[in-house]
Amino acid sequence: MTNTDDKTRAWQTLDRDLNRITRLEAATLYTSRPLVGVGISLVFVTLAALTALLLTGAEPGSLVVVIAAAFGAYMALNIGANDVANNMGPAVGAGALPMMGAIAIAAIFESAGALIAGGDVVSTISKGIIDPASLSNSTYFIWAMMSALLSAAIWVNIATWIGAPVSTTHSVVGGVMGAGIAAAGLSVVDWHQMSAIAASWVISPLLGGVFAAAMLAFIKWKVIYVEDKIAAARVWVPVLIGIMAAAFATYLALKGLKHLIHIDMPRALTIGGLTGIGCGLAAVPLIRRQSRGLENRNRSLKILFRLPLVISAALLSFAHGANDVANAVGPLAAVVYAQQTAGVSGQVAIPLWVMVIGALGISFGLVLFGPKLIAMVGNQITKLNPMRAYCVALSAAVTVIAASWLGLPVSSTHIAVGGIFGVGFFREWHAERRARQMQATRPPKVIAPEERKRRKLVRRSHFMTIVAAWVITVPAAAILSGICFALLSLLG
Repeated sequence: MTNTDDKTRAWQTLDRDLNRITRLEAATLYTSRPLVGVGISLVFVTLAALTALLLTGAEPGSLVVVIAAAFGAYMALNIGANDVANNMGPAVGAGALPMMGAIAIAAIFESAGALIAGGDVVSTISKGIIDPASLSNSTYFIWAMMSALLSAAIWVNIATWIGAPVSTTHSVVGGVMGAGIAAAGLSVVDWHQMSAIAASWVISPLLGGVFAAAMLAFIKWKVIYVEDKIAAARVWVPVLIGIMAAAFATYLALKGLKHLIHIDMPRALTIGGLTGIGCGLAAVPLIRRQSRGLENRNRSLKILFRLPLVISAALLSFAHGANDVANAVGPLAAVVYAQQTAGVSGQVAIPLWVMVIGALGISFGLVLFGPKLIAMVGNQITKLNPMRAYCVALSAAVTVIAASWLGLPVSSTHIAVGGIFGVGFFREWHAERRARQMQATRPPKVIAPEERKRRKLVRRSHFMTIVAAWVITVPAAAILSGICFALLSLLG
């Protein structure tokens, strides 16, 4: 055996050892990646608590505010991780936005909505579920708000972990109800209001699904299933953009900007109508320019829907930040108010530093943990393209407007996910209808039950998981809140 052979084997052994080390390093990085998000989250929660300490350190009982600030930061992180997926998921699933682009847009517009239109005065998130006067003891009131905040955050965290988009508003409602019952008994709860919220579990996704399916049917009828698709798109896409602009202008006037200026429904509809007409007319030359040279095929139509889909996702994020930041900081603001005044109020002023914690927490939660739910909402329930995702986004805005008109308490989360289900189930029905029409002119084709199940366009496992999570959100948060209140009572 020569020295050359010995050196060759030595190098081969060294290469194998280096490959093992490289694979070990790669595996270590992969397994430690989730810990990075947890570590950054802990740093953010700690900074939120330190901020509260610095701003309230000279006041008696500031420790309670510090703990509540940590709970509020934790809740804001979970809102960003779970709730924002409903706004960005369809655009990402349709390929209109890359994941990082969606996260950047959502983080900017969520923060802007929270800080610009989040409001100086909001409800304490009691939502009419309990009467604050029934908790006349300020200490019990503080414990109730802290319990509601912590229990809602824990439940949303669990839902995110199992991959279920849930309503953070319903989570907080459940937390307030559970803490109220633990503090003052069943009589403290307004059960009429609770029954209306329970009805919204069915009404929200049903309205969203029906409207999204109807819009998809209209697009198929007027644009997709015509001989000259591009000519039809030049006529109808500006109209659809105008409808979307009208819907979102009305939505933002009613919801996103309601804390800056009070606008009633007739004025909001007027604003929406004028905005829709203007945007529709402006879209005519844009669509004509974009459609030049496009082939007469469905793939070409997707290009024309991408820009309105991106804009709708940004507007949904702005409105969501304006409305749902209160879920994170409303109870915290109530604790700050009660601690400073030793009183209880149904409405409180939110300090700027509290609003900043909520806005930053939503953005951090989105960046660190949001991609999982965004991918699930956008890709794993049913396959989306820009036309279908447009129907979902428009459904979210129009359904909220209709619910506000009728005075129905609805969840934007349930509406958005219901819209995706509606699009998916409509696709299933339409595909089976076309298959039956084709079989009428051809010999019948026997399909095995397993193959028929595989061809379903909506994943039934995700459907059942999400519906189950929706149903148990309020009771689960209520039970957790009752436990938290009991523990705080013992520690107090």
